[in-house]
Amino acid sequence: MLVLFLWLAAEWAALSSGSSASLRGVSGVSGRVAWASGAKGTVLRTVDGGATWKALSVPGGEALDFRDVEAFDANRAILMSAGPGAASRIYATDDGGDQWKLLFENPDTKGFFDSIAFWDRRRGLIAGDAVDGRMTLLRTEDGGASWRKADTVPVANEGEGAFAASGTVVTVRPGGLAWLATGGKGGGRVYRSTDWGRTWHAVQTPLRHDSDSSGIFSIAFRDDHHGVVVGGDYAKPDEDRENIAYTEDGGSTWTAGRARPRGFRSAVVFIDGALLVTGTSGSDISRDGGRTWTPSGDRGYNALSVAEGAVWAAGAGGRIGRYSEHAVCSSLPFCSAFVRLTDSDSNSRSHHSV
Repeated sequence: MLVLFLWLAAEWAALSSGSSASLRGVSGVSGRVAWASGAKGTVLRTVDGGATWKALSVPGGEALDFRDVEAFDANRAILMSAGPGAASRIYATDDGGDQWKLLFENPDTKGFFDSIAFWDRRRGLIAGDAVDGRMTLLRTEDGGASWRKADTVPVANEGEGAFAASGTVVTVRPGGLAWLATGGKGGGRVYRSTDWGRTWHAVQTPLRHDSDSSGIFSIAFRDDHHGVVVGGDYAKPDEDRENIAYTEDGGSTWTAGRARPRGFRSAVVFIDGALLVTGTSGSDISRDGGRTWTPSGDRGYNALSVAEGAVWAAGAGGRIGRYSEHAVCSSLPFCSAFVRLTDSDSNSRSHHSV
C-alpha cells in the first residue's frame, strides 16, 4: 500500500530593496509586479518578482512620508503621503513612476491622511483622522483628480482616530462596499458604507482601545460578509490582549477571537483560505479560520498586500519580504502527477475578480 504524505510548506523570502527607509505602504499587482512606499519620499517598484527594485523620485516629495500606495499595474499607481495639513497629499503616475502628478493636497490644516483604497481606476477613498469631530472620509469618481467629502459620517468619539501604520485601515469590496477601522482611546470601531463611501455607520469591536497607541491597525474581508480586524498596542508589541476580532455579517457585529496571534499585529490578509498577520514582533498564520495560530517567522513587517497567491510585505529599515506556500509530498514520482492535477484545477478556477 502506498501512503502519500502531503503538506504545505510556507516560505518567507527576504528581498533586497536597496533602501533603508521605514516602509509602510505596499501594493502587489501580481506575482512579479509590486510597489512599496515609505519615509523620506521613498517609492520603490519591482517588475521581476522582487529580484530587483527601482527607486522612484517624486518631485517636491523628497521629505514626505508616503504611508500608502495603490497600484493598478506596472505603470499606474496612486500614492498617499501622511502628515499634518498640506503634508497629506495624493500623487499619481501613468508611466511606471518616471513622472508624477500632484492630484490633491489636504486643504485642512488640522487634517492628517491615514490610508487610501480604490474599487477601480476611477473610484476610491481617502481616510483620515477626525477633524471638527468627524473622521475624514473623501471619495473620488475620476481617478483622484477631484475629491468630495462623504455626505454622512458619524460623530467621532473623543480620542478616536486612525493609524497610518500599514495602509490597510480602509478596505473596499465590489459593489460600493467599504470599511474603515479606527484606533486611539475612543477608537476600536469599524465604519461601514454600502454606497461607494457616501454615507457611513459605525459599530464597536472588542479590540483594545485603552491608550493612544492601541486600537485597530488593519482590516480585511474575504467576501462581502466575512472579515477580520487586527491590532493591539504598538507600544507593547509582545502583548496579545484583544488583538483580533471577526465578523460574519459584513461588519454589523464583531466577535473577539479566542485564539490570538502572538502580539501586536499591524496588517492582515486572506490568502488561499488562510489568514496571515504580521507586526513588529513577527508573523503568524491560521489555516482554520482563526481557531489556532502558528508562528510564521520572527521577522516583522508593517504592511501586507496579496496578489496571485503571493504576499508582499514591507517594514522598517527598507525591509521587503515575499511569502508563499507550496505543496510538498513524500513520494516524488507521484507528487509530480499530483502537482500537475492541482495546478490544472487551480487554473480552471482562477478567473474571477477579487
